[in-house]
Amino acid sequence: MIKTMTHSDSNNGGPIRLRSSDFLRIFWRSSFEQGSWNFERMQNVGFAYIMAPAINRLYPDLNDRKQAMKRHLQFFNTAPIMQSLITGVVLSMEEQKANGLPVSDESINSVKTAMMGPMGGFGDPVWLGTVRPVLSAFAASLVLTGFGIWGPILFFFAWNILRLAFRYLTQMASYRRGADIINVFNTGIIKNAGNATSIFGTFMMGAIVARWVKVDFASVSTFISNHTLVQVLNSTVDVLAPIGLTFACIWLIRKQVSPIWIILGLFLLGILGYMVGVLV
Repeated sequence: MIKTMTHSDSNNGGPIRLRSSDFLRIFWRSSFEQGSWNFERMQNVGFAYIMAPAINRLYPDLNDRKQAMKRHLQFFNTAPIMQSLITGVVLSMEEQKANGLPVSDESINSVKTAMMGPMGGFGDPVWLGTVRPVLSAFAASLVLTGFGIWGPILFFFAWNILRLAFRYLTQMASYRRGADIINVFNTGIIKNAGNATSIFGTFMMGAIVARWVKVDFASVSTFISNHTLVQVLNSTVDVLAPIGLTFACIWLIRKQVSPIWIILGLFLLGILGYMVGVLV
């Protein structure tokens, strides 16, 4: 006779709990969230894939597992790196539900829906708009100053260590706090962190422009004989030209011009400027 395993059978009569091995498996799977991205429900299949180890642990009954997987096949979409914070909250709620607490399918999906928007709006500007460009610029500076392959190596390790550490730490922190972590968001911490990141990113981009964007014009000494005035004009042009070029590129990007066309345009502009003697 086949016996259906119950929670008591699987956990010696005590409350069923996720194990360290489950958290590690979930953390590992989180990097593949977008492997099954689709236009209808976006990251839903990936999220269900991430939750599978927890569902197998928490719901020994096959029908309960099916029901749990179905509720995680609803629409889901957020910044991939911020997804682990949502996962931790959902893991806590699934564990409570598996142990008989009054946690409904609707409440689990409502928490996911409430968190995925703010996490998406916060995660992309921070990680893709600030952290990655800053690391890329620093790695490029190493290459330009003669460190060669060490620049890309530094970027690879720094980026992956930061994002993986953030994923695991936020997964565990939100699991311990559960749905109460939403109260932390109401304190304005996300807004303050976003503002601080924007300021830092703007500062770093200003430093990058000053360091690497150069426009070498021909000296105005050809047209002006006053040596002091020539120095002032050359210095002014050397400062204003990179800033103007940067703002022009930003304006074109905001007008939905492809970065590829912008690069080609700059390439042609440099050739024409050299041909007419304006650029050197």
